[in-house]
Amino acid sequence: MAQKKAHEVDGWLRRPDPDVRIVLIYGPDRGLVSERAKAFVAKTGLDADDPFSSVRLDASEVDATPGRLSDEAGTVPMFSDRRLIWIKGAAAHKQLADEVKALAASPPKDSIILIEAGDLKKGAGLRATVENASGAMALPCYADEGRSIDGVIDEILGRDKLTIGLEARQALRANLGGDRLATRSEIEKLALYCHGAGEVSLEDVGAMTGDVSSLSLDDAVDAVLSGNADAFETAFARLVSSGTNPYLVLAAAMRQFQALSVMRNEMDKGGKQAGAVVASARPPVFFTRRKLVESALQRWNAAALARALDRLQAAVLQTRQRADLAVPSSRQALIALLVESARAARR
Repeated sequence: MAQKKAHEVDGWLRRPDPDVRIVLIYGPDRGLVSERAKAFVAKTGLDADDPFSSVRLDASEVDATPGRLSDEAGTVPMFSDRRLIWIKGAAAHKQLADEVKALAASPPKDSIILIEAGDLKKGAGLRATVENASGAMALPCYADEGRSIDGVIDEILGRDKLTIGLEARQALRANLGGDRLATRSEIEKLALYCHGAGEVSLEDVGAMTGDVSSLSLDDAVDAVLSGNADAFETAFARLVSSGTNPYLVLAAAMRQFQALSVMRNEMDKGGKQAGAVVASARPPVFFTRRKLVESALQRWNAAALARALDRLQAAVLQTRQRADLAVPSSRQALIALLVESARAARR
């Protein structure tokens, strides 16, 4: 099979097979797809900006012009020994898949075809064609996790002669991983902020990373969990005034209560303490919120969490039925949960 597992991709890209003429790089992490495509191009030794040795196409162009890809692949390069054909935006394009299938059966001698695609399911036409062809290679790209995130952190911070301690690294990792370009952007920003300092501290990470809108939503939800009315009113008012749809606050609260429900079930069935459950939670609870989540688990039992989720679901339905009442109905539902949390803390 002409494919690599996710953890094998970087190794293959460091030493690509010279006999491979068709490379498909695909996956939900578009940033990682783009980064690896550039890495592959660099290994070919071809200049992607030289019109005599490369051509860039959009997948929709290939689909709209039957035979275009075959013609480009058959063009003899004028000033280089090979020619790069770089196709972007591939998805469920039947014409592209058909032409790649024909080229895979008789690989071009003078061309290298590089295809960037989104998340292709197993068995999808283009992916299946490349995976089952000789002289081709399919390389998957999934969201960064664990070791791969550490690798990017070490690469960027090491380049700027910066070190980072364990606690600061854990805090940084908790804010990364959704998309490789976003991950790099966050670390680059942190490295610039800490330039010349020698070491990245926990305070530096807190000051420079994380999504502001996400943190604002967390502020509102955390105020509900802790029963802090003043903090909730401040956070909720700030979100509404900035144009945030109140549904997003309800959705954030639902995600948190669902996570609490899973952890509470683990406590009840496994006889574990709240601290142990929070410490082993997956995805991990951000370190600054662990005490808050532990307290919430002690305040809310399984039945109360189920009622809270029912209330939030009813509020979501109401915001859809009466958009003009979205703000007051969302606020009322969240305040009710806040009051229940505050009462539980006093018991």
